[in-house]
Amino acid sequence: MSTVHIDAKKEDIKKIVLMPGDPLRAKYIAENFLSEYYQVNHTRGMLAYTGKYEGVDVTVFASGMGCASMGIYAYELYQFYDVETIIRIGTSGAISKDLELLDIIIADSSYEFSHFSNLFFQDDSQQFFATKALNDQLEETAKKKGFSYLRGDIATVDVFDPYVENKDYIQSLYQNIGNLLASEMEASALFSIAKHLGRNATCLLSVVDSPYQTIKISREDREKALNNMIQLALDTIHNL
Repeated sequence: MSTVHIDAKKEDIKKIVLMPGDPLRAKYIAENFLSEYYQVNHTRGMLAYTGKYEGVDVTVFASGMGCASMGIYAYELYQFYDVETIIRIGTSGAISKDLELLDIIIADSSYEFSHFSNLFFQDDSQQFFATKALNDQLEETAKKKGFSYLRGDIATVDVFDPYVENKDYIQSLYQNIGNLLASEMEASALFSIAKHLGRNATCLLSVVDSPYQTIKISREDREKALNNMIQLALDTIHNL
């Protein structure tokens, strides 16, 4: 089978999907972490690969940027390819002053600064939740493997924070909610779709930007941090 946006055969998409935003990161994960991998999608350049991680079948499928793109791919994977679990693995910008660059976040929920869910499902909820059992398993794996992490709530926004001219305004929106760790652009759409289709979803994030720090992280350090996040997601799928 295929859809408007996915040209994969149904049997080539596995029940567990890791979903980075960047298609080239999907390629990187397949090449560096999976065995017996093969490409299953290339329509619109949204690369996807299926392979094995220590004997477990997994698909790595890029989402693109923003709720609209995530919404298309998550919906089609759940609805037409019978995917059961999607773990978003992405990058984020710090909201909390307690965050350090390269910290890993397990997102319990995302507050949606978007009209995505209202338009898609006529759902005017502001907060959408990850699957708790999935996050508990991620946390257990992180502790066993010695990965440091934070667990809490995030914000999903339709803009890239560093480009917002009135930064005080967007920060005031975050502060009105309180206790948000970081912002990104896709998680609430994923959580909303999973909620309405009765599937599992969560989001792992690496912090790569902070308004409170002027230091720049090197390409090597960024890659290592992303590798830790990828490794955490893959080590968890054994228990799903």
